[in-house]
Amino acid sequence: MNRENISVGEYYHIYNRGVGKKIIFKDDRDRIRFLFLILYFQAENNFPQISRIIFFYVKHRVFNIDNDIKNQITEERFVELTGFVLMPNHFHLIVKEIKEGGMGKYMQRVLNSYTKYFNTRYDISGHLFGGPYKAVHVEDDKQLLYLSAYIHLNPRELSEWYKKEDLFPWSSYQDYIEENRWDKVLKTEIVLEQFKDKKEYKNFVETSGAKEMEEELILD
Repeated sequence: MNRENISVGEYYHIYNRGVGKKIIFKDDRDRIRFLFLILYFQAENNFPQISRIIFFYVKHRVFNIDNDIKNQITEERFVELTGFVLMPNHFHLIVKEIKEGGMGKYMQRVLNSYTKYFNTRYDISGHLFGGPYKAVHVEDDKQLLYLSAYIHLNPRELSEWYKKEDLFPWSSYQDYIEENRWDKVLKTEIVLEQFKDKKEYKNFVETSGAKEMEEELILD
């Protein structure tokens, strides 16, 4: 869809891949960097020492972000992140626009920051992603539920994670079926409130057939 048609209060499937399908996440340090960006760039906050935050996460598996900053993000966010998965050469997000123009601002900050980091780290130049990000409007609750299942099943494409997607650390699936690692910064309620409990949601994901319905429900 035309990214200028994104509307406040609506959910979107946001995705992009590396130019020429090249790998965009080469190791955990790359994935941690991108994860930090999609979580904490939902508001205007600046983080002048991101590398230190990433290093702390590598050692302790938690971002050392002050609670006041987290509260500020949730109070002033211009988008709302609802789900994500990071694959070797692409990513998928579920994002709701909260303030007009928020989606464009959010994705520009995330992609520009990550591209600059990636090119600097690997001493390369040029485009990392295959053009602008794609945005598909989520039309109704049914599509939202199947989209979340589709995203959370993505790791099945990786042989080492087949049928282990609930353990995959680079998606929001475990945040849906166990404890939410990111608290209010990741908003799972819109999906989970449509199920009796987390176990019922997990059963839905595993039996939904969402991967087989990709063209029909997700990327039209």
